[in-house]
Amino acid sequence: MTDNRMLIALDIDGTILDSNGDIPDLTVRQIERLQRAGHEVMLATGRSASDTLPIRERLGIEPRFIVSANGAMTLERDGSAKDGYTPLWVETFNPTETLLRLKGALEGARYAVESPEGVFRYSGRFPDGTFEAQGVEVEFEELLHEEVTRLVVVAPDQTLEDFMARVEGSGLHSVSYSVGWTSWLDIAPDGVNKGTALERVRQELDIAPERVVVAGDGRNDIEMLEWAKAGGGRAVSMGNAPQEVIDAGNELALDFFHDGLGKALATIPGGTPKIGPHSDH
Repeated sequence: MTDNRMLIALDIDGTILDSNGDIPDLTVRQIERLQRAGHEVMLATGRSASDTLPIRERLGIEPRFIVSANGAMTLERDGSAKDGYTPLWVETFNPTETLLRLKGALEGARYAVESPEGVFRYSGRFPDGTFEAQGVEVEFEELLHEEVTRLVVVAPDQTLEDFMARVEGSGLHSVSYSVGWTSWLDIAPDGVNKGTALERVRQELDIAPERVVVAGDGRNDIEMLEWAKAGGGRAVSMGNAPQEVIDAGNELALDFFHDGLGKALATIPGGTPKIGPHSDH
């Protein structure tokens, strides 16, 4: 542990890896370099914990904390746990009112909820079998009443503009929500997001706010980017991000397919990258 240690928190999808699950070699090499230099390199994602941990393994990092479910669940490294991590901070909410409001506003939408144990229950068929492998299909009414860490809504038959207008007109309150690239909505407990979770992590690690670097590309990264920027850190928006995500940051990287993340990470001091080819498959 060194006085110049930095907290480097990275989004996964569209930032670290593409839709095919590929991770650029430059990104892998820079993450290896920064970890060897003693920096705390971690993940901050909307993914569930079970979908996040395999990415950690591929990258070969072992941060003390991992933020998943858009900040509703923070995992801590635990050598006695099966996957090496165990939930430390878990935020939940009752989705009943939100589900009923959205059902009235979004015709043909599909819904999924994630339990504090990371189990998904879903109603309606999701694109590409999103939750089928790790969840159970239920009737809509069975999504109600139980505490959850996350509610996911998708309306594949609606344009993004119409979807956003209907969501905003549904009168949601007492939750935090972000709309994705497509007609996909992530809903978390009120006031909970990647930024709030990372502030908790930063305090626990005793790293100064100005020594924070975050990178992301999605609307669920906006609070994380604004949090880092407000503290005097580096808030890196990927070049492939929507304009409102770019506006939330204070630094613009190249897009994913031009090694945006890897080149941004290369500007962080510390260590020397390994030379030679690297395979992440």
